[in-house]
Amino acid sequence: MTRAPQKRRLETRARLLAVAEEIVAEGGYGALRAEDVVSRAGVAKGTLFSHFRDMDGLLAVLIGGRVMTLLDEMEQTAPPQSPAQICAVLAPQLEFVGRERVIFDILLRYSGVTAAQAEEVIAEGFLRQVSILEDWLRPMQAAGSIRTDQPALLLAEGIQGFLNHVLAIWFCQEHDTGDSPRAALQPYIDAWLVT
Repeated sequence: MTRAPQKRRLETRARLLAVAEEIVAEGGYGALRAEDVVSRAGVAKGTLFSHFRDMDGLLAVLIGGRVMTLLDEMEQTAPPQSPAQICAVLAPQLEFVGRERVIFDILLRYSGVTAAQAEEVIAEGFLRQVSILEDWLRPMQAAGSIRTDQPALLLAEGIQGFLNHVLAIWFCQEHDTGDSPRAALQPYIDAWLVT
């Protein structure tokens, strides 16, 4: 049985997350401000920061949750049979992360990749994605449709690295190339997987 103070704390956290999601739905992740969250939730700023160490921590929880939903959807699709199909299945994730720079920044910062800070859900998401990619690549290797000179895990980690690379370039170039992140990813995947 949950004690009353613990139950109230869980309810407050849920309310803060719901309000933050409403604000994001209205103006994007970049529009999320502590003042707006606490005002709408009817709590003090200290309450917000007792649940999340800072606004980036709140963003990490929200973005990590969305990434996990995208990974769930990826796992529910039929496994891709070619490098082009891999890019197609990765497209919703690329579109999500490519929508706002803050999403990309939070994912990198909280993945543990940059050794800055780790957020469990985001770090788990990166590992889970590599595992999904590895599971897709093994049968493709067995069928001889992609290179077999390297283990599927290494190939999967390379795809993850290309995702990060393509998105970093996307934001550095301010989208001037005219290519979508998906279109920019395809040549890397083809060169990496096809012998």
